[in-house]
Amino acid sequence: MTSNSDLFLRAKQVIPGGVNSPVRAFGSVGGTPYFVTHAKGPFIYDAEENCYIDYVQSYGPGILGHAHPAVVKAITEAAAKGTTFGAPTEAEIKLAEMVSERIQGLELVRFVSSGTEATMSAIRLARGATGRNRILKFAGCYHGHSDALLAAGGSGVANQGLSGCEGVTPGAVADTIVAPYNVVPEIDETVAAIIVEPVAANMGLVAPNPSFLTELRKVCDQTGALLIFDEVITGFRLAHGGAAEYFGVTPDIWCFGKVVGGGLPVGAFGARREIMENLAPLGGVYQAGTLSGNPLAMAAGRATLELLNQEAHTQLVTTATRLADGLDEVFTAAGFSVSVPRVGSLVGLFFGDQTPPTNFDEAQKLAENGIYSKVFHALLRNGVAFAPGPYEGLFPSLVHSDQIIDTTLERAASAIASI
Repeated sequence: MTSNSDLFLRAKQVIPGGVNSPVRAFGSVGGTPYFVTHAKGPFIYDAEENCYIDYVQSYGPGILGHAHPAVVKAITEAAAKGTTFGAPTEAEIKLAEMVSERIQGLELVRFVSSGTEATMSAIRLARGATGRNRILKFAGCYHGHSDALLAAGGSGVANQGLSGCEGVTPGAVADTIVAPYNVVPEIDETVAAIIVEPVAANMGLVAPNPSFLTELRKVCDQTGALLIFDEVITGFRLAHGGAAEYFGVTPDIWCFGKVVGGGLPVGAFGARREIMENLAPLGGVYQAGTLSGNPLAMAAGRATLELLNQEAHTQLVTTATRLADGLDEVFTAAGFSVSVPRVGSLVGLFFGDQTPPTNFDEAQKLAENGIYSKVFHALLRNGVAFAPGPYEGLFPSLVHSDQIIDTTLERAASAIASI
């Protein structure tokens, strides 16, 4: 049997740091990463034949659980007809119709291959549509690794203990304004767009203040800036119609990823018709991608959205509530000062204060006190996989049954006793 350590040593010979996404290297929690061999439902299995109850779920796409039969069937049938064509397919139309039907105000959508590509393209679109250069983002919100959006990023950068990113020139971020999350900024007519995670899920989990998103909408309306919701994580997870439905605030541009592709590499951005028609081939804003609208991703996304009805969302919230309340009770009983914020089916975990943070500075203090890494490894030894970094959230799925949640809490109690 090949060990995780052996695989990590091999990987480091041919892959930078041994991983293709930095958080996977366990740098912020220490130790050796587990290498997954397969997964099913709420479980993942590693090279040493360990089984874990998984709350990473690929950081969100696994909303149905791993290897859901409907998704596997859809991908298999699509793959048998060809994996990529570089030409349009009906599959793209069907998924675009599903997205626009769910999201009130979104009339046209374009598919890309990642969340980073979606947010990058949305920013370019906003600049082209408004004729303005500057954008505003919030500290701790991670919008992918395009240069202009890495300024004061969340989990993508923070888990590595970095304050910024080498290779990003001052000019690349010169037009990027960074403001504190949950504080409504003052902007002028030079700002093309405000981009925001409606729920900040890349600094642990930080909920928006009750009026925050509403006030952002007002500021954009007053100045002519466009409001962009980065729903790569929240999209189709918070509600049937996403964060706009959940909070009652409609942005100008939406960005999606993860759930919308059913676990395959995909992203999407959309808006009302007059904005989207600035894109080539209709307008002067260029965006393209050979694998955009990939038929396998379109099939997986469609199979996933078909199962995410109102009943499914109710179940997800019930499951997340059971998990959040249970973890709070278990850790508190063990003498930990803990907060377990929950928004819809998203769950966070902070140690060191019973009051959930409201911005990145507060989240960072709790994330970097050293407690999370000890809890992470204790849970892993007891067969529960949380994200290997304190800036990520927990992603319960439709297959995390009451029994699975109860087992998780039992194992958590046992894990804590070992710290």
